[in-house]
Amino acid sequence: MTVSTDKPKKVVPSDIEIAQATQMKPITEIAEMIGLNEDDLELYGKYKAKISQEALDRAKNKEDGKLILCTAITPTPAGEGKSTTAVGLGQALSAHLKKNSMIALREPSLGPCFGIKGGAAGGGYSQVVPMEDINLHFTGDIHAITTAHNLLSALLDNHLIKDNPLKIDTNNISWGRVVDLNDRALRHVKVGLGGSEHGVPRDSHFDITVASEIMAILCLADGIEDLKSRLSKIIVGYNTDGEPVTAADLKAQGSMAALLKDAIRPNLVQTLENTPAFVHGGPFANIAHGCNSVEATKLALKLTDYVVTEAGFGADLGAEKFFDIKCRFAGLKPDCVVLVATVRALKMHGGVAFEDLKTENLQALEKGLENLTRHIDNLEGFGVPVVVAVNKFITDTDAEVKMVKEHCEAHNSVAVYSDVWEHGGAGGVDLAETVLDIIEKKPSNFKPLYELEGTTIKEKIETIATKIYGAQGVDYLSEAEEAIDRYTKIGYDNVPICMAKTQASITDDPTKRGAPTDWRMTVRQVRVSAGAGFLVPITGTIMTMPGLPKVPAAEAIDVDDHGKITGLF
Repeated sequence: MTVSTDKPKKVVPSDIEIAQATQMKPITEIAEMIGLNEDDLELYGKYKAKISQEALDRAKNKEDGKLILCTAITPTPAGEGKSTTAVGLGQALSAHLKKNSMIALREPSLGPCFGIKGGAAGGGYSQVVPMEDINLHFTGDIHAITTAHNLLSALLDNHLIKDNPLKIDTNNISWGRVVDLNDRALRHVKVGLGGSEHGVPRDSHFDITVASEIMAILCLADGIEDLKSRLSKIIVGYNTDGEPVTAADLKAQGSMAALLKDAIRPNLVQTLENTPAFVHGGPFANIAHGCNSVEATKLALKLTDYVVTEAGFGADLGAEKFFDIKCRFAGLKPDCVVLVATVRALKMHGGVAFEDLKTENLQALEKGLENLTRHIDNLEGFGVPVVVAVNKFITDTDAEVKMVKEHCEAHNSVAVYSDVWEHGGAGGVDLAETVLDIIEKKPSNFKPLYELEGTTIKEKIETIATKIYGAQGVDYLSEAEEAIDRYTKIGYDNVPICMAKTQASITDDPTKRGAPTDWRMTVRQVRVSAGAGFLVPITGTIMTMPGLPKVPAAEAIDVDDHGKITGLF
């Protein structure tokens, strides 16, 4: 028997209408909440600011607060609400439970804003503001990264036309160009056309800016000196002897760092309920580590008692990379994980079509809970206690919610119903109280999944594939085998692994939902992000320059004579 869950719809304003109706406080007042004064800020208007270097230096000797990671089950078209939950939880802790706390999130890319996915500022009554600024140009960080990346591209091409003293092999250049828009026509390009005065003709490509290695570098760098060191290690290609050519060989790191000197500093904004928030950095979670900057997270931990942060996509991508890459490099020790799920998404993992999600289906829900279970087990394998946040939808039935809660209890976890989209921080108080209780009663015993030393590249890859994704094993194409041999020989076998994999499935096949175990993962290529400090095994087809949909979101965006933006979602 099926039960229809259609209920009268409550008219809720759009995200941008909610954001524009809020009463923001001057950013100087938000700064005071976390112990900063006006001299610690570099103001970008009235409601956003960067943190000065002096404030960063002064905070370094303070004791760290507690770190709470928000992650999610494997994403579905039904939606999970990870960023919204992170913001709502932060509001509940700060505005309702009066804890000294703040949020640390990623910056949105322009590509999704004008495409189909939307931005990354939360939703409903759990958003960071000013929403339009954050989702568009913000403080110019992404533009600075674009320019630094393309400066290295220009220096590389200039080197080729000026007699190429480094003997760079034009058929073995990996460094392309970037732009922060979805522009599929730039995926494969020829540069240097028009004669000898205009460059050396060769095939090249564009990526979207957030897929640039420089974005990953900026988000992992611990200060300007570390930034320059990482930039210098970027491999742009190989010479005719097969040896890597780096940004340092092109003497590029100093000028690139000069372009990034402001971008590396965290951006301070606020939520709808005036909770302080750092929004800084935004690397792709498919091909990079998908977390906000180390600088922002570490500073937040020095300034407050509780910090809520997030990692991109599902826990198999975002949380694993947060633990094995970001925490390892930054010396972070997370205290609790909030795993976001929805009844709707779990039913999709159980085989229900999108158009049928409004109908109660306990059989499909039970099947879909396999995905939730896998993520709970994976997260607890890192030694960090887990709280499941069941993000509320109006179509959820009592029986469905009860099944999820009982399932979590049977798997050594606890599930809390959360309604932060509709009610803001008030809808996350139960979740916040549960998180505080877990932190108090279940100390974290965090440890990475694998060791860097004493394990081969393949052993690291296979550990992630079998222990996190549930694969039976890993197969390598010849190109991947050759790359593994090359990186082992040049000393890149002792770095973390950053898997490039679809976000739509816990497997490497985007059509497979749930938590399959009867499959093998295939690694097609392995790339090196030498500056970021990790290897990137490529599985499936990973798009680093997305395209626009048939009806782009850009078509609905407009601005009036007073500068008020509409249609941003």
